[in-house]
Amino acid sequence: MVLPSTATCDPSARPCLATRGSLPRSRTCASLLFLCLLLGLTVFCTDANPSDSKLLCSRLPCEPSSMQAKCLQSMFELIDSGFFNETKIQEIAKGATEMNVPIYRANRKLVATKNGGLENPSPLVFNPSWNREVRRVQGKRFKYPSASGVKLPRDEEDIAFMSVLELGELIKTRQVASEELVRIYLKQLKRYNHVLEAVVTYTEELAYKQAKEADDLLSQGTYLGPLHGIPYGLKDIVAVPGYKTTWGSTSFKDQVLDIEAWVYKRLKASGAVLVAKLVAGSMAYDDIWFGGRTRNPWNIEEFSTGSSAGPAASTSAGMVPFAIGSETAGSISYPAARCGVTALRPTFGSVGRTGVMSLSESLDKLGPFCRTAADCAVILDAIKGKDPDDLSSREIAFEDPFSVDITKLTVGYTKDADMKVVEVLGSKGVNMVPFELNYTVDSVQGILNFTMDVDMLAHFDEWQRTGQDDLYEAQDQWPVELRRARVVTAVDYIQAQRARGKLIREVEKSFTVDAFVGNVTDWEKVCMGNLVGLPVLVIPTGFKNISDPPTNSCRRRTTINAGIYAPPEHDHIALALGMAYQSVTDAHRKRPPIDDLGPDDLIPNRPRALIPPRRLHI
Repeated sequence: MVLPSTATCDPSARPCLATRGSLPRSRTCASLLFLCLLLGLTVFCTDANPSDSKLLCSRLPCEPSSMQAKCLQSMFELIDSGFFNETKIQEIAKGATEMNVPIYRANRKLVATKNGGLENPSPLVFNPSWNREVRRVQGKRFKYPSASGVKLPRDEEDIAFMSVLELGELIKTRQVASEELVRIYLKQLKRYNHVLEAVVTYTEELAYKQAKEADDLLSQGTYLGPLHGIPYGLKDIVAVPGYKTTWGSTSFKDQVLDIEAWVYKRLKASGAVLVAKLVAGSMAYDDIWFGGRTRNPWNIEEFSTGSSAGPAASTSAGMVPFAIGSETAGSISYPAARCGVTALRPTFGSVGRTGVMSLSESLDKLGPFCRTAADCAVILDAIKGKDPDDLSSREIAFEDPFSVDITKLTVGYTKDADMKVVEVLGSKGVNMVPFELNYTVDSVQGILNFTMDVDMLAHFDEWQRTGQDDLYEAQDQWPVELRRARVVTAVDYIQAQRARGKLIREVEKSFTVDAFVGNVTDWEKVCMGNLVGLPVLVIPTGFKNISDPPTNSCRRRTTINAGIYAPPEHDHIALALGMAYQSVTDAHRKRPPIDDLGPDDLIPNRPRALIPPRRLHI
């Protein structure tokens, strides 16, 4: 390697702390200074007045901008990232200064002021065992409530909005065949998808095949349980052999994976029937995908928000009775809240993820979107369990949510809680008390972004290196974040995990109630809950008129919702409380105002303008 010639700095140049106060002597030195910043070191340019200090990235000494750009390019080549052009490098430098450096400092202050590693261990642990034998926990299956007396409605729309348990009773008592339900839900999917843009692939041939198998088993006297013959949808990050698994992305829209995802296996074994692969926001970021942007059935001028856009919108619109979505940082809770459905983000590790696109191994979770909390319990019972190929999954012996005595529970409510939920649960005999979850970690949102973005980049390194990020559907989302993740150092990633461990221990100590009711879309709660692995049940609690309706007769509504949070492995508590609330309320049974549309109908009150992409990372 031939070193560049030395360019002596102007005598008026300021001394630099990175060179122990001596003047920078060359372009190499200036590059070294940027590298210090890149690696998370505290680097300042300063004059005789120490109080007049500025970050190096805002002014490299003595270097014309073109030479400065070359220096930065050289530094990226040192970390094998020379594929970035000058514009992207400048974007990364700005983002590292504004976003990464403050998080570095906050986490170091929290956990790295003492040497020796005696305190604040990382929650990411190593298990050297080669034994992949699944040790079965002797846990009993949930005892589902009887839905006896349910009669088959005459109207197919009424059938489409029935709960899983109600549909299961119709199947069990042979009032309807699985093949008939498949026909009804495929009709619903095709009827409303032109409005909502919620479906990627119809699995029609597979659905009729699985439905016939379910009907044949029942005619032979074999009943697999409440999911026997029930149609459903999967978020399109879940692999099913023979069908595209697009991850919602232009880069992967023709991808077919010869993998049978663990969660799909579990549902198939329970007799459930797959009717569609539903929209995942591109590479599981938000509601934008290669085919458009998924809309909220309750207000088609809004979008569904969150990458589990298809599962939320389809369940809300009666296009499927339930669907499986995923969450890394809000992609179950946000779209469920926006679309007015009941959904469960389960305890981390309770559902296996083999065959599912991964953002972050320590954050990703799969969970159900349903009409009711009882349905969420049924789905959880079917899909939970140890996945031998998912090292984070566990066999958790959940207690039966249908057997919980809620009058023995003490449940907190935060200042932002929906007081209707507090009042209803109190009237059902629950001891409701004011509550706040306290912790000292002040970089929660930064910890989550570091964890998610660095893990995601590791999984999509080749995608970025080959420039496929330039094809991404929303350039201010993954492309910007993953470029910034490229310069997060290994040390600062581990410091973030140590800070996460401190958060987990503080939340455990502060969680002095059996559960609490709070805002489910508060970003701090979303980040905290996902970092700690808390389960949360999203429940719709009501509706209000939209602001600035296009007509006086507009039927669009804004959903009101709440979250019921429980400690890890206590999902049954949140589910029991949700069932108690829904037993005396009806918001979860309301239908969105799209039920008078046909394939050739005009969309009433067509959206006047597209809502710009949100910058919130979920």
